[in-house]
Amino acid sequence: MNNYIMKALFGVALVSAVPFLANAQKPNWQNLDLKTDTTFGISTEKAYKELLKGKKSTRVIVAVNDGGVDAQHEDLKRIMWVNAKEIAGNGKDDDKNGYIDDIHGWNFLGGPKESINNETLELTRLVRRDQVRFASATDANVAEKDKKDFADFKTQRADLEKQLAEAKGNLAGINGFKNALDAVVKKIGKENPTAEDFANFKPTTDIEGRIQSALAEPLKETTFKAFYEDQIMEGVKYYSQQANYNLNVDFDPRGIVGDDPNNSKEKFYGNNDVAGPDATHGTHVSGIIAADRTNKLGIMGVADNVVIMGVRCTPNGDERDKDVANAIRYAVDNGAKVINMSFGKAYSWDKATVDAAVKYAVDKDVLLVHAAGNDNKDLEIENNFPTQKYLDGTIASSWITVGASGPKDDETLKASFSNFGKTQVDVFAPGVNINSTVPGSKYKEENGTSMASPVVAGLAALIRSYYPKLTAVQVKDIIMKSVSKVNHNVSYKKGEGPDAPDVSVPFSDLCVSGGIVNAYNALKMAATYDGKSVAK
Repeated sequence: MNNYIMKALFGVALVSAVPFLANAQKPNWQNLDLKTDTTFGISTEKAYKELLKGKKSTRVIVAVNDGGVDAQHEDLKRIMWVNAKEIAGNGKDDDKNGYIDDIHGWNFLGGPKESINNETLELTRLVRRDQVRFASATDANVAEKDKKDFADFKTQRADLEKQLAEAKGNLAGINGFKNALDAVVKKIGKENPTAEDFANFKPTTDIEGRIQSALAEPLKETTFKAFYEDQIMEGVKYYSQQANYNLNVDFDPRGIVGDDPNNSKEKFYGNNDVAGPDATHGTHVSGIIAADRTNKLGIMGVADNVVIMGVRCTPNGDERDKDVANAIRYAVDNGAKVINMSFGKAYSWDKATVDAAVKYAVDKDVLLVHAAGNDNKDLEIENNFPTQKYLDGTIASSWITVGASGPKDDETLKASFSNFGKTQVDVFAPGVNINSTVPGSKYKEENGTSMASPVVAGLAALIRSYYPKLTAVQVKDIIMKSVSKVNHNVSYKKGEGPDAPDVSVPFSDLCVSGGIVNAYNALKMAATYDGKSVAK
């Protein structure tokens, strides 16, 4: 839609909440081949047809550390991990791993009666903590030893206040847009008006004219009903969550869990509900990795001999470092060889605890795949935690950070929302309009580096499945070396707002590998890989 018309009229840009990328893509486009299908997928189907046919594989466990997975989805139920050492529903810790009835995984956001849905941002929690500590502090009286912490607190408080004001303004703006749109639809007299209906509408006010203009473009690509649900109602939900929960220092749902959130050494808490209150995100991620390729239903995941372990650690808000660390350790201890982490945040409460868990995974030969984030930011300058760089400056050797790409091999190849970084992002993978599983045995297209990361996690699992002797570090090396190199410029907006300039840069400036992951190339390389020249 004409985002700047809406921004000027109502003070809110919808795409800042939910990217509006309505252009239809070919089904399963992320697995297609650029040369054969004229779509910049990762050549998975070509690999199955030409390289893997008749080959034997070993089952690989992939942990989806996320917001929840619908284990009963028609396209996932056959490939869900089942803890064979646990007897379902008997209320006992049969395998003595500290987690009762963990059949399909574990939920670190659960308590005895319910589970956390909405949460605050890490920024909000840091400000809440430090506003007590510095309640009576000023620049004049703060102790010398506390000056840096006090300066950080003031910066963070200002950031929180700015974000909260923007969220409230955006909520008011999108509600204003919704009310004006509802009034126009009522005048049109149809619940699901078409583009033609809006074109034939005769505006009587300036606002009605702008509504008509704003709807002209999106209704060429989608229905009004889909636009209204995916953009308007999702936008209202998004900004309501920000204002009422994410950025609200007075909101704290952690009592639901019943743990001590400040004790990072505490491991045994939560419940066995791997779906949780909202399993949309994790279910979508799971389908991209491994949706059943044999059942002739829905979609096809990247990997064909994988089981999904659901480890719930991400609420609607920022994940806590304690939960992230415990989720990684749980996945490792229960046999995962690949962990997908489609989450991230701008601040970290206890990075040392997460670093220790990452080191534990690396030592246990586990590959961690992390989404780069969706703020169109340069990670050379801004953080997206967790990171592959430890506090001591060293790098996790079996960690891959993934940016999101689109289907066309042109200047639009970088997804408009994707973070990037010449040394901080390793590869790019499809992340625009990816159709995958959502709860209730349904399917939906979603956008984000959250979708690109599981494409790479699926590829990593595919390699480990057909070539099980390869280590996590070697698999990363293969994925990095086998990318489809992009030898042209891509464009993106530098900064925010309608006046942000478009810049054009070589794709090689956006990531370490300079390309899009490619399953065909990777599996071909894996077949003859000697591992003697692993890239550092």
